[in-house]
Amino acid sequence: MTRTVANEPILDQPTARLCAAIASGERADVRLAVVAPGEYGKTALLDYLEVLCGKGGVPTVRFDQLRGAGDVEPALVLVDDAHALDDAVLDDLRQCAEDERFGFVVAARPLPRPAALSDVLARMRGQIVLRQLDNGQIETQLGADGAEWAKFVHARTGGVPGLVHRVVSRLDGRRLAGPPEIPEPVLAELRHELDQLDPAAIRLLLATDAGAGGDLDLLCGALGMTSDALFGLLDGVRTTGLVSADGTPLPVVAQALRTLVPAERRAAVCHRLAERQLDRGAPALELVRPWLGAGITGTGIARAFRAAGDEALATDPLLAVRLYDAAVNAGAPATEMGARRAEAVALTGDLDTALRLADDVIASADATDRADAARIAGTALAHRGRLDRAAEMLRWSGTVQSRAFAAIGLLATGRQADAERVLAESERSGADEPPTLLSGALSSMARGVLASVDGAPTTALSTLISSAEMLEPVGRTVLLPDSPAALAAVLALQCGEPAIAEPLLVRAVRDGTGGKPMAARHQLLLAWIAMTRGDTGAAAERLAAVGQPAQPRDWLFAVALEVGLARRKSDLAALRKVWGQACAAVIRQPVDLFTVLPLGEFAVAAARLGDQGRLAPHLAQAHDLLGRLGDPPLWSTTLHWHELHAALTGERSGDAKRHAAALRANAEHGAHFATMSAAAECWLRVLHGDVDPDEVEAAARGLRDAGAGWDGAWLARQAAIRTTDRAAMLRLLDCARSLQGGPVRRESASTDDGSGVAQLSEREAQVARLVVDGLTYKEVGARLFISAKTVEHHIARIRQRLGADSRTELLTQLRALLGAQPAE
Repeated sequence: MTRTVANEPILDQPTARLCAAIASGERADVRLAVVAPGEYGKTALLDYLEVLCGKGGVPTVRFDQLRGAGDVEPALVLVDDAHALDDAVLDDLRQCAEDERFGFVVAARPLPRPAALSDVLARMRGQIVLRQLDNGQIETQLGADGAEWAKFVHARTGGVPGLVHRVVSRLDGRRLAGPPEIPEPVLAELRHELDQLDPAAIRLLLATDAGAGGDLDLLCGALGMTSDALFGLLDGVRTTGLVSADGTPLPVVAQALRTLVPAERRAAVCHRLAERQLDRGAPALELVRPWLGAGITGTGIARAFRAAGDEALATDPLLAVRLYDAAVNAGAPATEMGARRAEAVALTGDLDTALRLADDVIASADATDRADAARIAGTALAHRGRLDRAAEMLRWSGTVQSRAFAAIGLLATGRQADAERVLAESERSGADEPPTLLSGALSSMARGVLASVDGAPTTALSTLISSAEMLEPVGRTVLLPDSPAALAAVLALQCGEPAIAEPLLVRAVRDGTGGKPMAARHQLLLAWIAMTRGDTGAAAERLAAVGQPAQPRDWLFAVALEVGLARRKSDLAALRKVWGQACAAVIRQPVDLFTVLPLGEFAVAAARLGDQGRLAPHLAQAHDLLGRLGDPPLWSTTLHWHELHAALTGERSGDAKRHAAALRANAEHGAHFATMSAAAECWLRVLHGDVDPDEVEAAARGLRDAGAGWDGAWLARQAAIRTTDRAAMLRLLDCARSLQGGPVRRESASTDDGSGVAQLSEREAQVARLVVDGLTYKEVGARLFISAKTVEHHIARIRQRLGADSRTELLTQLRALLGAQPAE
């Protein structure tokens, strides 16, 4: 090695004290071995000892100078790279070591270890240990401002002293002020070290750097050697100081390999690794993941990327997309990878790109996976709200799972006979296939949806719930046009059992059923359940969490939720603001069985805004669809219920009676339908001033039990406003508050006049009486010598305390509380 006197090496305290003792002459019997891998500073240590001994007056001599020099005065003999000496030189060294007049410091690598060298080392009486440097020692070399660089250098070099020195010696103030990176000259210097290695060692370094470190079977197969040969090669490479304990190149060495070794040599090693991994049927993901972006190509590489993408698809679809793209870049035919890429892209939520990729495959006559592409395209179309086209795609796909979804799409667009036929075909073709959880769940889901049209609602809902629970263990990894949990929720909302479906949706959100494409739908349906129950706060929170849905079907439900929340808050301004979006959403979304819920909300909002004409064609399409299916009560009842409210809002008594009659006709099909019919009849009587508190309360609580708590509270409030019986008014207002979780009016024995004024402060009672008498806030303020703003604050507090949703309801409750007594 080049003998260059370096700066004082960084030594631990025992080694430093030993060197000082040698240089001072305190150690006369110096016989020390320094055995360490390359780059650990053996040469630097000998150079340092030579200088230090010269200062201390202790004579030293290099062995190459001593050999053949004749009589030499006793001295400390310094021997470097003893492992590289041939047998003749080692024999001379052994004979010299027998002369006790000489001290020795012999430096060598652990391997190779010829017998003559072992004899020499056996004559040594101790050793100097060279260790890796820690962060603190590296920082000492860099100075006060080098803490960040010290961590970087340690991470890249493993603390190997020679590698540390190579980096640190190239750093100046300008470099230290910039971001940490290995200086290019350091990589160039490492070329010499790499050139000293034989080709087999270089291939081993490339293989371990490529991800095969620690996998001996993979290394043996890829490098074409026996395990014994591999062990010997690993041992030899470890003595270079360029690798970590497992034989993997240290980061700075790996960077040098990637920079200095030709790309084709690196690609050839990766190709052999990939072929070996695939041939033995081992997972490819962890091996090839680091190869992404490396530009490696070849048939074997493409196969490995494809296999790794298949592995990643279930847990990390975004990574799968990158791997499939890498497979194409490595040489895999794009048409061969098209369906895989489309599915991975779809699972990330990018259904538009997935649909384009799938369509390219379907259009390619020589593509081998057109059926899979059709399944993916059908799924994307279903999310876009095109169930008619989705059903055709899924039917053409021909798989058991696709046909199950196709049956659902056909039924949802009014083609019941076709749906039953396709499902029967699916079950016959699947008879010879393994009964997997997925196939069983999807077949059950289709059966449940078909039962909702011509069977008992409880049977349909039970079947869908069973399907959802069956899918839960595997649902996260499956691309679904719709999920059993979502369809169970839609059915449950139609038949008055949302409390049963809500836990299914909660688990679907928790488990990620259907992946990212289904996430918004599950959240939106949870929000819908909360809204119909009357928990508008929770509904608004879930809606906000969804954000702006990307697909038309989800957008339709999101806009309908905004409409429904605005209506329930009596916020006419918010309703007008969102109405334009509602009309656009309806136009984008063709009518199908699963859009009945949002259509009903839009019908009531249209009546509130006097814009029924824009929605009329879509409602007509919905009734035509239901008619083709025989007007099934489970699907038609909710729509008639909303249209009843729309008719009442628009003061169209004839339409109201027609929808009430339709609800009455459905009453015989089950308790829920009887409840809705009774509530409809009650509404008609209430609006004509015929208020029976017992009937109203029973109808309102029946609606609450059916999951429509807000509708029940609204019926009770409207009845309270229209009754002339003050006791009935108070009772119905209490009923409305209790149905929405608000405080119930408390009878108070301390109320002096029996009017209930004790719920208000003296000033609030004065303000309330004047407002009830019809005075404006300004007039009330003038009468009581307070500002109009103060009056407004009083009224706001009163309204909040009483739980009134509108001014009309507030005045009704105040009249009840005050007994309509005139202000003094």
